[in-house]
Amino acid sequence: MDDDDDGVLLRELDGPQPAIRLPRALGWLSLAIGGGALAVPQRVARLTGVDDVPAARTLVPALGARYLAHGVGLTAGRRPVGGAWARVAGDALDLTLLSRAMADRRGERRRRLTLTTAVVGGVAALDLLAAVRAGRARRAWRRVIEVRVAVTVNRSPAEAYRFWRDLENLPRFMSHLESVRTDDLRRTHWVARGPAGRYVEWDAEIVEDQPNRRVAWRSLPGARVPNAGRVRFEPAPGDRGTEVRVHLRYAPPAGALGRAVAKLFGEEPEQQVRDDLRRFKQVLEAGEVVRSEGNPDGISVRQQVHQRPAQPLPTSRR
Repeated sequence: MDDDDDGVLLRELDGPQPAIRLPRALGWLSLAIGGGALAVPQRVARLTGVDDVPAARTLVPALGARYLAHGVGLTAGRRPVGGAWARVAGDALDLTLLSRAMADRRGERRRRLTLTTAVVGGVAALDLLAAVRAGRARRAWRRVIEVRVAVTVNRSPAEAYRFWRDLENLPRFMSHLESVRTDDLRRTHWVARGPAGRYVEWDAEIVEDQPNRRVAWRSLPGARVPNAGRVRFEPAPGDRGTEVRVHLRYAPPAGALGRAVAKLFGEEPEQQVRDDLRRFKQVLEAGEVVRSEGNPDGISVRQQVHQRPAQPLPTSRR
């Protein structure tokens, strides 16, 4: 997949989470405050009640430049979570300066400064909330697993797409899926077998559908296993069928420990998907999954313990 596909899939897995929306909203607020402080510093000083302070002529534009820098940082990126704690530190500095100025204020200026302090305190609380959520988002992304696997099937792109687009077919070749239920044209309900015989369920939606070319989906907010996937169907060179390219991202609930245990038992994510695609090829070409005692189903230790070398069929006795 190209870089643009990576970016789209990244946003699909992010989803409309508060950890993204709140920093971006605060970024626009910073741009507005910073722009005003640079454009009309004297008016801002009077509005906040510090217009009688000589240092305000240089301090207000300096604070405006800082707000602009923070605003650009929060609104420019596709995942605006960086610099959150820098904003919290800046808010602490602002509150310190405002509290020191409060001692010299009287009358109308004191009222304006009190109101300004209350507003800055509210923004500081939101910045703190955004910083905490940003930290949680970064920790969640450290455990995201990404898988890219491809297989060539001896069928046309239209046939491969048509089979995969009916998502209720996925459990026929994805070993960890128990069921996929189609609720409407876009939304589906998934049930997967988890560790220790437990089941994990989530809702998902189709986010891209180009007939005979690609299909993409993502889990809806609140899923225990946030995930997003894209499948591309491209004609194979030499008219040899279709190259099916799968790109998946998901965040296992157990994090790094869960990945270590999965690999210990042979359930490595990329191998799982590779095995699933091999079964997809068999179902599409032969109509069913071909099984035999000598054909390992992945590298799972639990599966290999019960395998025996393939034996010839017994000859019939007359």
